[in-house]
Amino acid sequence: MSQRFTELLRQASEPVWSAATGHRFVRELLSGTVPDAVMARYLIQDHRFLDAFLTLLGAAVATADSFEARLRFGRFIGMVSGEENTYFLRAFEALGITPSEREQRPDMPATASFKAIMREAAATRSYATTLAVLNVAEWLYLDWAMKAVAPLPQNFVHAEWITLHDNPDFRDFVAFLRAELDRIGPAEEDQSRDFFLRAVTLERAFFDSAYED
Repeated sequence: MSQRFTELLRQASEPVWSAATGHRFVRELLSGTVPDAVMARYLIQDHRFLDAFLTLLGAAVATADSFEARLRFGRFIGMVSGEENTYFLRAFEALGITPSEREQRPDMPATASFKAIMREAAATRSYATTLAVLNVAEWLYLDWAMKAVAPLPQNFVHAEWITLHDNPDFRDFVAFLRAELDRIGPAEEDQSRDFFLRAVTLERAFFDSAYED
């Protein structure tokens, strides 16, 4: 039996994929030992993705080739706009981050680059390209979140960031993303691979940037 297209892409991204999912930030997050300053820097930058990410999800809705897929993306957009965004606001308050502090901090290079690739993928109007970036953004996070063991960290800022990326609904959504790219991607293999590999590199760089003051 031939390998899944998404698995071939993941293998092609090694060793960067494993460097991201096993990153120092991930290890400290799972153990609840991420310093507050690092977690604050990470979350401020991650929240900056939301606008570009919703643009990417909107492109997926627009380019998907089935009504069922559009419904899946629509439900996920609701979760990101609601539950996940609310987590950010609660975490900012818990970490003592004011709205003005969030606004004053500039985008780090990895943040700017990841926002750019999401908008670039959306602008291609290619369902496969959109899926390639979405698979990295969601599947890579599920991969590291599944490494968590009970009990989760006591601090909700750590624990809820883990559970947001490993729960039954999220696992189902990642399975859906992979199945769609397995189905669509081979017809646009070169472009799918290009965006997938670039996105994985940016994920690792983004984790690195959490430790850059």
